[in-house]
Amino acid sequence: MFNTIISSTDSMISAGTSLASQGGVAVVLGVLISVCYMFTQKKGSYTKDYIVAVAVLPVIVSLVIMLVGNSVARAFSLAGAFSLVRFRSAPGSAKDIAVVFFAMATGLACGLGYLVFGAVAAVIICIVLIVLCKTSFGEMKMADRQLKITIPEDLNYEGVFEDIFKEYTTECTLNNVKTTNMGTLYELTYLIGMKAGVSEKEFIDSLRCRNGNLNISLGAVPDRNTMVL
Repeated sequence: MFNTIISSTDSMISAGTSLASQGGVAVVLGVLISVCYMFTQKKGSYTKDYIVAVAVLPVIVSLVIMLVGNSVARAFSLAGAFSLVRFRSAPGSAKDIAVVFFAMATGLACGLGYLVFGAVAAVIICIVLIVLCKTSFGEMKMADRQLKITIPEDLNYEGVFEDIFKEYTTECTLNNVKTTNMGTLYELTYLIGMKAGVSEKEFIDSLRCRNGNLNISLGAVPDRNTMVL
C-alpha cells in the first residue's frame, strides 16, 4: 500500500502515466496544505503570494525529484542551478517555516512515488495542525488590554495605581515608561487583564482622579503574531 509506483515505470507510456499521477497528487496535496494553513490563521494575517507558494511547492519538489532520479551527476547539476536562485522575503514565524517544510516533504514523497504514503501523511498532519491551532494548546495567559496613562513628572508612578488595579484587573504589568511634552509628563504603558463584569468607565474615572485628569487610553493589545511572508 505504501510502496513506490516508480518501479513499474519502465516504458515511456508508464513513465508518462507516473508523471501525471505524481504531479496530480502533488497538486491536490499542495492545495490541501494551503487551505489547512488558511484555516488555522487569523483573517488578514497571511498573503496570497504565500498561499500560492505553499500550493505549488509540492509539485515543484516532486518534479525536481523525478528529474534527478538516481543520477548523481544530475543531482549536482540541479544543485548548481538552484544555487543561482535567491529568495527574498520577510522572516516567517515558526509555523510558517514548518508549513514550508511540510509542503516540501509532501512533494518529496510524491516525487519518489510514495503517493499513498504522502497523501495519508499530509491528511494526518493537516488534522493535527488544525487541532493544535484551534485549541489553546501551548498558549500563554496574556493580557487582553493595553492601558496608557499620562502623569505629571512630579508624581511617583511606582505603585500609585496599585489599589485601583487590584480592584478592576486580574493582572497588570508595567510594559513601558517614556517622557513626553519636553519631559514634563510621563506616559506609562500597562498590559492588563480586566475582571469580568467590571465597568471600564468606572475604571478610567478612578484613574483620572489619580493622574490629574490627563490623557488615558485603553485599547486592545497589539497583535504580536505579525505575518511573515
